[in-house]
Amino acid sequence: MKYFSLFLSLCLSTAAWAQSTRLLRQPTIHQDKIVFVYANDLWMTSSNGGSSYRLTSNEGYESNPHFSADGKWIAFSAQYDGNTDVYVIPSEGGEPKRMTWHPGADIVQGWTPEGKVLFRSGRKSHPTQTNAFYTVGVEGGLPVSAGLPRAAFGEMSPDGKYMAYVPITFWDPGWRNYRGGQAMPIWIVNLKTMKVQRTPQPTAERHLDPVWFGGEVYYISERDYTANIWSFNPETGTEKQHTFHKKYDVMSIDADANGLVYEQGGYLHRYSPGSGSSQQLSINVAADMNFSRPRWERVQSWQLSNASLSPTGKRALFEHRGEIMSVPKEKGSWRNMTQSSGVADRAGLWSPKGDQVAWFSDASGEYQLVIADQKGAIKKRISFEKPTFYFRPDWSADGKHIAYTDTHYNVWITNVETGKSWIADTDGFAHPNRSMNPVWSPDGKWVAYAKQLKSHFKAIFAYNVDSKKVVQLTDGMADAISPVWDEDGEYLYFLASTDYGLQSGWLDMSSYDPQISRSLYALVLKANGKAPVLPESDEEKATASAAAKPNAKKDKKKSKDTKKEEAPKLKPVVIDAKGIYDRAIPLDLPARNYVGLAKAPKHFVFVWESIPNERGLKAHKYDVKKQKPSDYADGLSQMVVSHDRKSALLNKGGAWSISSTASALKEVKTTSKWTCKSKWTRKQSTLKS
Repeated sequence: MKYFSLFLSLCLSTAAWAQSTRLLRQPTIHQDKIVFVYANDLWMTSSNGGSSYRLTSNEGYESNPHFSADGKWIAFSAQYDGNTDVYVIPSEGGEPKRMTWHPGADIVQGWTPEGKVLFRSGRKSHPTQTNAFYTVGVEGGLPVSAGLPRAAFGEMSPDGKYMAYVPITFWDPGWRNYRGGQAMPIWIVNLKTMKVQRTPQPTAERHLDPVWFGGEVYYISERDYTANIWSFNPETGTEKQHTFHKKYDVMSIDADANGLVYEQGGYLHRYSPGSGSSQQLSINVAADMNFSRPRWERVQSWQLSNASLSPTGKRALFEHRGEIMSVPKEKGSWRNMTQSSGVADRAGLWSPKGDQVAWFSDASGEYQLVIADQKGAIKKRISFEKPTFYFRPDWSADGKHIAYTDTHYNVWITNVETGKSWIADTDGFAHPNRSMNPVWSPDGKWVAYAKQLKSHFKAIFAYNVDSKKVVQLTDGMADAISPVWDEDGEYLYFLASTDYGLQSGWLDMSSYDPQISRSLYALVLKANGKAPVLPESDEEKATASAAAKPNAKKDKKKSKDTKKEEAPKLKPVVIDAKGIYDRAIPLDLPARNYVGLAKAPKHFVFVWESIPNERGLKAHKYDVKKQKPSDYADGLSQMVVSHDRKSALLNKGGAWSISSTASALKEVKTTSKWTCKSKWTRKQSTLKS
């Protein structure tokens, strides 16, 4: 499949909201006027709120507006000419005047008392890639350094004697409640003596967006784990908290001679330091939003995510723009399973019987687990006690449970029938290489996953849904990842590395150079189980005579009748914990940079290898009995195997295909083409095809 087309109606509102408009950002204030950013344009409104009007409308982003001290000008950063530069416009509106021309980004911070624009730039930072402050006059000319060797966010005092600023930018500014080396206090420097004061940092929290008011520095602090406004008096060294929001962070602030304006919860607020009162402003934005008009949009195959394959490989599920799409292998048409514009539907999953699908949906405002039939008719919604973000669900073979992880490093189990959910296990700490993705055993009683140890190595663990007990399956002497159950449940395959140690720290520079290699292992689960690689010998087997089985035909008929009446039972998986570390069998596969495994037919396993200077991953199909690998496919970015292990959904170079697991794949080709039409509305969605 190369693409399918969707008719999108992104109804983001073409008029004012009934109460007031949200998503207002980066306000700046001067007396009775406020300028803010909405939909990447600049808008002006009264300092008391009400209607607003647009100041800029060009393509490209406008950001970081700041009134000059006399209120005559507004400086801002914009992408008008293919680059982010400093522009100014008269406060009553007018043609933007470009002030900087450097190919790097120039970000407005404010104004100097002399009426020059203060901005951040990395124009002289190479090779260290740091930023500094510069000034440029409204009349034009070359920018001049503000005299600080390094600065990122800040503002000059009204008398021009001090600069309050944060020295560095953040590689991940959205990391809420970050506590680490990037969590900086506000630096307040005397521009004459260069003496520096720093705001107190009792919990090593970030301080952001400093502005001056009444001789004090006001700024945003994450000290109480919700970003609020604090102030610091450079003369007395005293600090004070001014706002006490609990749910949404204060995101940006500005000040004039009368008070502060700030952004919080998508609204703008006024704050009066004298009275200590805060007022949420009701501001209406009436915009044409031409970009949100209904239009045809070609959705490329590489834009599809969270793929899932039906039990026998007849259909595939994809996630795109918060919708779950069901697509046939060859015959039939695609289906929009969710049809829920404005709702985030994530991680579609087929049940082992193929009669149901599940996905996570935030239609209620928080994520729930939705159970529906294979055409999308919802049967059940399962709520969570403390909802968060969820990932990588897997449905048990008996159809009773779904396992998944969350953003807090928990493995969750949900009983599909009762709706009860509980935590099976929790990882100890965060790490970029964590791979705690649970996979079900063939009998639906165990989930296996890789969990981090105190050594920073990972070990394979298994959790039993009946006993609620956790068993550690590998000894932790090597870094073990990617558990996969053999189809008969006798073995568990995994990858392990004995040279992972130097990369376990990941923040240390010593982890960059060492290369990792992994080997393939099979774990014999039962104490009396036989290793899959034992030597074999051809021998004659004794057979019973016909006289010994006089009712053989009758017994055979009875056996057939019984099969018709009784559903086949899943073979129980037995894990004997005692001595299990000694039953890890190395398989004959040269150690290389293997990054993961995928399930395959009985006594086979797919091994993913990352090869230097080659795009994508190479999939080897490994025969456990013969201890022999064969090439299955190369250049793959994703591979999902069906429940019956006979089909695989593959992504190569952005193209998806459904292929047999029996033989090597010569080339990924689109198995079918679909043309999809959908009409999305704000409250509900209807499908026309």
